[in-house]
Amino acid sequence: MKRYMIERDIPQVGSMTGEELCGAAKTSNEALAALAPKVQWQHSYVTGDKTFCIYLAQDEDAIRAHADLSGFPATRITEVTGIIDPTTAG
Repeated sequence: MKRYMIERDIPQVGSMTGEELCGAAKTSNEALAALAPKVQWQHSYVTGDKTFCIYLAQDEDAIRAHADLSGFPATRITEVTGIIDPTTAG
């Protein structure tokens, strides 16, 4: 599977309560279950009006299918081709 970053434009997502985020995660999980094993959610970063989600998926079509089922937009889908962190420097 390939790793993708999905940018989602969701107005005021950063102002959602913990309960609202829980509901969003449940909705996402239901869509993921319907698409398994084609797509897996690793985690998301929530900002003011966007989320940045890291997914494993067989292809971009699986990401789009999740967006359609969950109702969460996939504004931009970018394949992650590598990961670096401070330990990459050796």
